[in-house]
Amino acid sequence: MDKADATNEPVIRVIAAVIRRGDEYLVCQRPIYKRHGGLWEFPGGKCEEGESDFEAARRELREELGVDVVRVGDPLFSAHDEGSPYVIVFVPTEITGEPTAQEHSAIRWTAAGNLESLLLAPSDGLFAELCIRAGNRR
Repeated sequence: MDKADATNEPVIRVIAAVIRRGDEYLVCQRPIYKRHGGLWEFPGGKCEEGESDFEAARRELREELGVDVVRVGDPLFSAHDEGSPYVIVFVPTEITGEPTAQEHSAIRWTAAGNLESLLLAPSDGLFAELCIRAGNRR
């Protein structure tokens, strides 16, 4: 864990796997009883101490979706989840296997242009707006 500069609060790194299939992205609906319950997100989870992004993605996506991770690229974007110690780091991720909702309420593949119709968790919404939608406007 790193320490936040101003508050000395612990900072917890969370990976968010940006998984594409053609022009669609995999998004998952958070269970209602969790923080940001009912909102949509890119799948992933907390990194354990000493874990690489690849190791965290492999562990989390096996648990959440029942898939294997082939590759994790360099971070695309990161955002602090306001009101929490979490820093969400969005990483391009390649998987094998067909994802199934093992911990989420639902999963879906959706085009970048359709992300705005989903209620995304705050950091995921920022990522979608700043990175995905901006890239599609070029």
